[in-house]
Amino acid sequence: MKKAFHGSCHCGAVRFEAELDLDQGTSKCNCSSCTKGRFWKAFIGADALRITAGADHLTEYRFGSKTIAHFFCSACGVKTFGRGEMEITGAFYAINLACLDDLTPEELLAAPVEYQDGRHDHWENKPTQVRHL
Repeated sequence: MKKAFHGSCHCGAVRFEAELDLDQGTSKCNCSSCTKGRFWKAFIGADALRITAGADHLTEYRFGSKTIAHFFCSACGVKTFGRGEMEITGAFYAINLACLDDLTPEELLAAPVEYQDGRHDHWENKPTQVRHL
């Protein structure tokens, strides 16, 4: 069931609202960016995110194929979400679950987790090791 969450970066300059259904799953991958940032995410449609403050504080970073825009607060450096588009899904956001201020530990622990092998561009496969993610 979809639920509205409030999120922010560490310093609070960037704030947003996101509607997501944690029962639909969360995601961790082993690409260099997600691994270094320990990025645990949930995917939502482009219409399910609303930036409520600090859009002017967002800094965009792209790497690899440059298809995903990763957004960071320019003041504190926290990655709040990424944005992309795929033919199969359309436009989407990948929300940093650690930035959801009203997400309880119980809700997070109950959410299913899917792992992808982004390091080798085999997103459909689970990496052999996931404990470090």
